[in-house]
Amino acid sequence: MLASFLIFFRESLEASLICSIMLAYLKQIGRRDRFKDVWFGIGAAIVVASLGGWVVFSTLRDYDGSRLQNQIEGSTYFIAAGVLTYMTFWMKQQSRNLKKELQARMDVALTNGSLFAIALIAFITVGREGLETVVFMIAIAFQTNPILLTIGAAVGVIAGLSLSYVIYILGRRVNLKHFFDAMGALLMLFAAGLLADGVEAFQQLGWLPFASRPLWNTASVLSENTTAGDILHSFFGYAQSPTGLQILLYVTYLLIALWFFLGTRDRRPALR
Repeated sequence: MLASFLIFFRESLEASLICSIMLAYLKQIGRRDRFKDVWFGIGAAIVVASLGGWVVFSTLRDYDGSRLQNQIEGSTYFIAAGVLTYMTFWMKQQSRNLKKELQARMDVALTNGSLFAIALIAFITVGREGLETVVFMIAIAFQTNPILLTIGAAVGVIAGLSLSYVIYILGRRVNLKHFFDAMGALLMLFAAGLLADGVEAFQQLGWLPFASRPLWNTASVLSENTTAGDILHSFFGYAQSPTGLQILLYVTYLLIALWFFLGTRDRRPALR
């Protein structure tokens, strides 16, 4: 539940924050008549992402318990970890000049007079977040109770939209650097867990036969089948009997990713 909450909170906040900036700018320049374009783009993106997610999950359900499912599962873990890492670094770079660049793109769209230009900006923004969420949810769904996953996702969306709404209504100057730094560090832990899960899936398939011997077994202390164990497994990649390769990749990824993520300094003006 914690993993799905964090993903949906982060994705919904990012998407809604960008859309809020678009609406606030249109209001500022007296173009409320283009609000409908933004809402059209948002609605279309949600429909496309939802349909895409439904198709993917329906297809995977037909192969439940098969070797193909294990192959898809392992591949999804690695893909999700890669997308999550890229997305986190991208947002760290963009969070300081996103508003300025977004307004410039909207000025061009308004100048050209295209009926769908504004809607397209909103569609791409929300659609990208939606497709990323589908990838992450595929990975999470393999290892999380469906009920807990749904609750975490719903609470995450509500929290993300609520925070974005507060930012929009108050109209205050916003500096998201510290927020995205903290969120990014947590997501790096989640990505490391996905990598470890991917290694486990591939080792079970025999695709990674080296360093496959479990180093210890803590099932008697904290089993993955318990609620606490499931949460730690879903979010931090906890394994009751991890292999040498899982531990090596987990630790190596965290050291490198956090070093570059937290050690990168950006002296550009903050997002306002």
